[in-house]
Amino acid sequence: MQELVEKINDAVEYLKPQIQESPRIGLILGTGLGDFSQQIKRHASIAYQSIPHFPHSTVESHAGQLVLGTLNETPIIAMEGRFHFYEGYSMKEVTFPVRVMQALGVETLIITNAAGGMNPQYHLADIMIIEDQINLMGDNPLRGINDDRLGVRFPDMSAPYDRDLIRLAEEKALELQIRTQTGVFVAVAGPNLETRAEYRMLRQMGADCVGMSTVPECIVANHASMKVLGLSVVTDLCLPDALEPVDISKILKVAAEGGQKLARLIPKIIEQI
Repeated sequence: MQELVEKINDAVEYLKPQIQESPRIGLILGTGLGDFSQQIKRHASIAYQSIPHFPHSTVESHAGQLVLGTLNETPIIAMEGRFHFYEGYSMKEVTFPVRVMQALGVETLIITNAAGGMNPQYHLADIMIIEDQINLMGDNPLRGINDDRLGVRFPDMSAPYDRDLIRLAEEKALELQIRTQTGVFVAVAGPNLETRAEYRMLRQMGADCVGMSTVPECIVANHASMKVLGLSVVTDLCLPDALEPVDISKILKVAAEGGQKLARLIPKIIEQI
């Protein structure tokens, strides 16, 4: 664990000279959020491979850089592209950027993702505000020796997503006339998509959307006493009795449509944080 703290410090020392004002808000931008990232007044864009101990994103739809800047005068730090467990990284590697954000002063983390909608009431490009989560990834970023400098041994997860932020997101979406849902997100390891039987099981467990990210970052953010807001774009409908083969190009198109909604919604949320 000492090694993890040292790695965090290395990354922080590399980034600090490039930060004009300590960021209060961190963002993890999933697929389709190019429109949002263009709104950031950038002070620096740093490729992940340049930052000490950062993994390298292997997903083609992810830019793979850390953006430092402001949004509506609020200092922020944003990940354009994330790291996934299915890429072969350990959970600690996947969540390492969250640790670095917290060490740089981030108090609130906004996580976005593209997800499959299993709730039959959901529509393509809907925004689901995550109110709770289920971890079915088969691992946990907090396994191993705990370092009390990073957080407590047994962090409470009764409200992993901040209730005030959920209400704020709902209010701002209503003002902007953006259709949203509020539901439960389940994370699986991937990279294959689920079978019909698996979708039925996940739905019976109480999940509304399924994806391959977000949960590890949320766990670590809670461990670090950060407030978390999670937003999913429903990019495909995972209804087992009407399941069609996946078309990645269609998913990316829907993700971009949902991303345009988030590009309107997230700045309004940040204004009130």
